[in-house]
Amino acid sequence: MRSIIRCRCLMTLILPEKYQMTCKNRIVKHAIIRRTCRKLIRRAIEKIFMSNDRVETKLCCIYTAWECALKVGYDKVGMMVEPVTEPTLFDEYIHVGYDEDHYIKVVRSIRNSISDTAYMYVYYACLSADPDALNKVFRFLRKGFKVGASIIKRLNDPDVMNMTELRRNVGNEIHYFREFARFTSMDSKLYVCHIEPKNNVAYMVGQHFADRMPSEYWMIIDDKRRLAVVHPMDEDTYLRRLTDEEFETLKNTEAKEDEYTDMWRTFFKAVAIEQRKNSQCQRSHFPIWMRKHATEFMDV
Repeated sequence: MRSIIRCRCLMTLILPEKYQMTCKNRIVKHAIIRRTCRKLIRRAIEKIFMSNDRVETKLCCIYTAWECALKVGYDKVGMMVEPVTEPTLFDEYIHVGYDEDHYIKVVRSIRNSISDTAYMYVYYACLSADPDALNKVFRFLRKGFKVGASIIKRLNDPDVMNMTELRRNVGNEIHYFREFARFTSMDSKLYVCHIEPKNNVAYMVGQHFADRMPSEYWMIIDDKRRLAVVHPMDEDTYLRRLTDEEFETLKNTEAKEDEYTDMWRTFFKAVAIEQRKNSQCQRSHFPIWMRKHATEFMDV
């Protein structure tokens, strides 16, 4: 009985009116509905390739999706970052892991066939938290491989505009956290900084401090993604995913205070002129969501 009700509902939704009026025989109706549904499903099915949030894995995902698109068509392929919270009914989801050969091929192809600037756009887009960022990169590369280096100058193209916006958004956030990162001293041996950026920019922020503090042992922890940028003294910086135990231990480091913490708060309040206080202007330059780990605002 339920199947009959479903078939009637489907018939009303997908069959032309002339078929609904003329098909008197129930068997014929069901046959037409099944045939029509199969056609609709074949048209709707897409292959969705999924990867984790690492840039290298995202580029491997683009490589795999490109290979598939050459066989089934570019409009039948999509990409997203795991986890998938709202899977669709008919699409096929395929996990893509890291493959060094695929990663190298994608980077080399973009740099040689388009330009180094285009690769920088792609790299910044892969750092973005935009759920549709990989598909925007995919469309950009399709045009970039046809046009070449001049694709960057076509700012009136929607796909180039999307990439420019992603690069600007990620670049602005990197700049913000370079300015607003606050380090806490752990017995003068280790400096720890906590941030919670919207985009995955912790490593790019760390590159700035690697130049500024090359002879110090410090860590920048992305609390949102549980990632740590670690810089040993006079060595190269590296990125590490924290375990639950490590994260719980390092999470408490922010509560530690010393004389420099009090001095910074005192300086922050002393230079402010109460009569010229402008909260709206302050929020535009230092958004509230960035202040969670800022020392000067933690006691407010």
